[in-house]
Amino acid sequence: MNTLPLINACLNGLAAILLTVGWIHIRRGNKLAHRNCMISAFVTSCVFLTLYLIHKYLLHSLHTPFRGPDFLRLPYLVMLTSHIILAIAIVPLVLITMRRGLRDDIVRHRKIARWTFPIWMYVSVTGVLVYLVLYQIWPAKA
Repeated sequence: MNTLPLINACLNGLAAILLTVGWIHIRRGNKLAHRNCMISAFVTSCVFLTLYLIHKYLLHSLHTPFRGPDFLRLPYLVMLTSHIILAIAIVPLVLITMRRGLRDDIVRHRKIARWTFPIWMYVSVTGVLVYLVLYQIWPAKA
């Protein structure tokens, strides 16, 4: 169970990399590589969500206390709150975006992907940052 936060951070980081590579591919006109990267990012995020929920269930707690300096508490809480809100919002956005892309509804896919991509990227990157703050920079004393 102690390794689940690290695994989850790695999955978030991998999702961010896949999103970036997928974005590069579509900018270069490589639709197949774009599709494969985005499907891979989706699967990676689904595995992350599953393991995250398992981790929280095994801990019997949704809260991991911030142990950093007091002057960083507010910025951390702002990042965490925005991360949580956007993590909830990204689920339907990703599902709609993927559905439109897989159905080749490109005009509508692009319209929503303009919102989905930066939010999904933000959630993935801040997920890694939350891990670093809670488990690496200022971990709980053993």
